Amino acid sequence: MLLRRSLRPPTPLTLAAAAVLVAGLALALPGVTASPRVPRVVDVPSRPAFVKPPKASERPALVGQVLGPSTVLRTENPGRLQILLADGRSFRLGGNAQLRIEPTLLDLVRGRIIAWIDPGSKGTTPLRIRTRVGTASIQGTTVFIEATADKVLFLSWEGQVEVRAADGTAYRLTSGQRLEATPQGWKGPHRMDAAEVWKRRRISELLNGFQAPMQTLPVIERELGLSP
Repeated sequence: MLLRRSLRPPTPLTLAAAAVLVAGLALALPGVTASPRVPRVVDVPSRPAFVKPPKASERPALVGQVLGPSTVLRTENPGRLQILLADGRSFRLGGNAQLRIEPTLLDLVRGRIIAWIDPGSKGTTPLRIRTRVGTASIQGTTVFIEATADKVLFLSWEGQVEVRAADGTAYRLTSGQRLEATPQGWKGPHRMDAAEVWKRRRISELLNGFQAPMQTLPVIERELGLSP
């Protein structure tokens, strides 16, 4: 009787209980979850680089740190870091930079940032980066922004970038174009010459020296004629 009873197929209730148990183990054990938590730090190739969570003290940035809304990132030359956001979006920060991660945008106070959306990402909302002079919106593209005391530079490494100035004026950049906001007014957009493109590619601290990949780098080199 015991043998016959043990060979009976499991009841729906038994299967449901087993499913709950497996799900609980998946939540409890690290590495079992289907996808990692984001945003998070994925690379810190040089320091000083810092993370300041809301209502907490500033601490050195560490690979794997999860970043909640209103987290402030800060770097001092030669410090750099790379952040993975949601939906195939990422950015690198460097220079004497300060940036706040908001729920719907990145708020760049100062410094240099290069941000991109991975090729092939579907249904991704535009990535918006706000500066003191205007907000850049990108979708499926790569943008570089440098905010200093005397100017803000916007540069499309590849794809379409829209910059909406604080007065509502909209500027649209295509691959290889740059736009500057200075105390004398806006300049551009205009296309970089080949010498500037090659120099920036060669010496940029945000395009070089990271272990974490930048998925749009081959696209940039193809778009701007930097690869065979």
